[in-house]
Amino acid sequence: MLRTSVLRASRITPSTSSASVFAVQSRNNGSYAVSNVTLADIEKRWETMPPAEQAELWMQLRDRMKGSWSELTAQEKKASYWIAFGPHGPRAVPPPGENSKVILYTVFGLGISFAAFYAIRLAGRPAPKTMTKEWQEASNEYLKSQNVEPISGVSSENYSGPGMVQSK
Repeated sequence: MLRTSVLRASRITPSTSSASVFAVQSRNNGSYAVSNVTLADIEKRWETMPPAEQAELWMQLRDRMKGSWSELTAQEKKASYWIAFGPHGPRAVPPPGENSKVILYTVFGLGISFAAFYAIRLAGRPAPKTMTKEWQEASNEYLKSQNVEPISGVSSENYSGPGMVQSK
């Protein structure tokens, strides 16, 4: 009990280190327009920019968008739209020839699978003797002689089903 209250008190104590400084910086960042040099050719530069720089630029634009959109420059609006919805990352256009590679590798994988299946079937043992038609017919006769399932099964009157015969 004492330990939990001490831990809770240590978490509650105000700290004026990074949290308050970050809050002041983020308020200041939102009031100034992002420079045109930073936004120039963002469509071509975005993929090659380091992730930290991408995040910083997006945060600046996001802070600017929190205010009145009439204060945004046309270039900021275009950059914000392109970063949010442009053809990059998961929305990137697949490189030419990717569909044919997918089809080729799928066909190749299926071919390998069929070859492995056929090789395993060749190396396998023959079907067990209980799968022959003669054995299954003999099983039917044995079931009839033992009077198995006399109401609706093989031993019943007027039974016309295959019984145990599965093989052709």
